[in-house]
Amino acid sequence: MLKNILQELQKTNTQLVAVSKTKPNAAIMDLYTQGQRIFGENRVQELVQKYEELPKDIQWHMIGHLQTNKVKYIAPFINLIHSVESIKLLEEINKQAKKNNRIIHCLLQFKIASEESKFGLQLDDIINYLQSKNFELLQNVKIIGVMGMATFTDKTNQIKNEFEQLKFIFDTLQQKAFNNNPDFKEISMGMSSDYTIAIEEGSTMVRIGSLLFGKRN
Repeated sequence: MLKNILQELQKTNTQLVAVSKTKPNAAIMDLYTQGQRIFGENRVQELVQKYEELPKDIQWHMIGHLQTNKVKYIAPFINLIHSVESIKLLEEINKQAKKNNRIIHCLLQFKIASEESKFGLQLDDIINYLQSKNFELLQNVKIIGVMGMATFTDKTNQIKNEFEQLKFIFDTLQQKAFNNNPDFKEISMGMSSDYTIAIEEGSTMVRIGSLLFGKRN
C-alpha cells in the first residue's frame, strides 16, 4: 500500500506524513524499512517515547492539539508542528526553541470544518499579528505554511469547498504576510478518506494513517 500511495503522491510532488499515533514501533519500522521517514503523532508522551526508541533519522511531525505546557518536551527534536492554533502557542514554541538553540518549523492551523470540536486560527487576527512588532521578535520559529482538517463527512462538495477555503487562506497569507517568501510553501490537508480531493485542491502534504496501518485500535 505504501508503494502505491507514494507513486500517486510523487506525480504531484506531495509529501506523505505517515500517521503513526497509537501504532506500535514494529508497525512504524515496517514502513521505515520501505523508505518512509516522516511520521506524525498527536500525543506528546507517545511522541517522546517513540523518538527515544526509534531511529534518529525519522522526521517527527506533531499533528494533534498541542498544549503550551507540553511544548518543552518536544522542542529538542520536533521537525514540524502542524497544529499551531493560537498566537500564545506560537510564542511558547519560540521560547522553547530558543532554549534548545533551534529554529522550529511550524504550520498555522485554520478551522475550515463545520464541527465544533475542531480548532484553528482566524485569518484576520493572524494577518494583523504577522505584521506586528511582536511577531518580528520571534526569531526561533519559522512558519512554512498552513494546516486544516475538513469536516468528517461523505459529502465530497463540502470537503472540496473546505479545502478550497484553506488554499485561499494560504494564498492570502503568502501575498499579505510572507511577500511570496519561498519558505512559506506547505499546505497540510488531506487524510486517508479525502487525500485525493486535497491534492486536487493544492495540498503539498497529506496525513495518512489507516490506509497505511489499518484502522486505529
